[in-house]
Amino acid sequence: MTPTTVIDLGRQALELTLLVSAPLFIAALVTGLIISIFQAATQINEQTLSFVPKLIATFITLVLAGPWMITMLTEFIRRLFESIPSMIG
Repeated sequence: MTPTTVIDLGRQALELTLLVSAPLFIAALVTGLIISIFQAATQINEQTLSFVPKLIATFITLVLAGPWMITMLTEFIRRLFESIPSMIG
């Protein structure tokens, strides 16, 4: 295994990690922004008011995007396992 192969494999893994986690981060970010605007408008400063909706939005996003995320991860792992003989030899 050459250093170039290791670097390329690490780059692919990081790209996949960012791609798979992006929907969850975006859902939490949008929910947090909406809740922050609501809190600023009503002057309610309750920590659980921002935490619970983010948790619910993240869970709903995970349910909706979960099959796509699992498919992306299993395809990457399948390609990785299939390329083991060529990486070693």
